[in-house]
Amino acid sequence: MADWIRDFIAGQVATSPENSLADGSGERAFDQPLVGFSAGDDPLYQEYRRHIGDFFWTPAQAHALAFPDDPAPASELTVISWILPQTQATKDENAGQNIYCSRRWAAVRLFGEKFNALLRRELAQALCDRGVPACAPMLLPQWKMEISPAYNFASTWSERHAAHTAGLGTFGLCDGLITPLGKAMRVGSVIVRARLEPTARPYADHHAYCLFFSHGTCGKCIPRCPVGALSEKGHDKNKCSRHVRVAGKEHNQREFGLEIEGCGLCQVAVPCASHIPAPEEGL
Repeated sequence: MADWIRDFIAGQVATSPENSLADGSGERAFDQPLVGFSAGDDPLYQEYRRHIGDFFWTPAQAHALAFPDDPAPASELTVISWILPQTQATKDENAGQNIYCSRRWAAVRLFGEKFNALLRRELAQALCDRGVPACAPMLLPQWKMEISPAYNFASTWSERHAAHTAGLGTFGLCDGLITPLGKAMRVGSVIVRARLEPTARPYADHHAYCLFFSHGTCGKCIPRCPVGALSEKGHDKNKCSRHVRVAGKEHNQREFGLEIEGCGLCQVAVPCASHIPAPEEGL
């Protein structure tokens, strides 16, 4: 089943007309994906709940919301996670920006994420059609934003944390997930009632791929932030949110006619934009 799932996701990315910038060019929003699996009873999910807040779902809790008449024990569940990398053209265009995101970046945030939602829905439905109950936590009507006492803005399910659990990446100074395909990407997940082999985590620390934390170097994302939301102390979510969700949204509507928030400047023109950075890249 794992190979079928990988092929399904890759096939959708390669062939779906929805994987596009929706500008008539035929240009794709995302390049080929990376897929990983984590066990529904992986202890990290309980750790997230303890650290982030009681509102944060474990895989079993999310699956039970989707199938209230047939809840599954965590031991019977697998979380499928995928990384959808931005194209080089999108990364290059956004790298040239210094206040607001580029048109391509805004289009991916809008139309690319619509494709990501479609991918979640179609994968879950395809699994259900095969007789295997599956759901996409982000598409559940109960999903919502929350405030974490420790981390401020949070939500009931995190695609990035699921991907981290599935061995797909670690967190950076700006809170982005640094993956083998870089941190300029989108993330998705589906929970399936099947026990699949978990992907090995090639790291022991949740900051392992960030050169600032692992080597005390880099910090090149800090000057990329146009509003000073990044520093050696970390990510100021309030400053970031005001720029992304208010000023950025107004800019994208005014300049591009796209009703979507966005920025992403800290995800490009940095060593971790497209791969796991080598130590010398942080110097």
